[in-house]
Amino acid sequence: MKLLFDENLSPKLSIRLGDLFPDSLHVRDVGMEATIDPIVWDYAKNNNLVIVSKDVDMHDLSLVLGNPPKVIWLQLGNCSTLQVENLLRREFSRIESFCADKNLSLLALS
Repeated sequence: MKLLFDENLSPKLSIRLGDLFPDSLHVRDVGMEATIDPIVWDYAKNNNLVIVSKDVDMHDLSLVLGNPPKVIWLQLGNCSTLQVENLLRREFSRIESFCADKNLSLLALS
């Protein structure tokens, strides 16, 4: 279960959550800062990554295109990196179940 953190999230998350989500990446790690969402989408799809984003556009792409890739949509508003980290840690088992279910495309967390 490898995550791809979108540009609207801290690049530190891939390191801070490495114990739960090893080999996760931030879009900056792969040279995709300021890249349009469809290109990020295709990268995640081609590399078996789950997109984590606060961006409603990723939510919309998920509804229109389905999976892969899967999308974890964070509905936290303005928040700290620690709050995002704590949410993903708290919801780990739910994320794990979501990733294992081939029929699900979108997981909204708040």
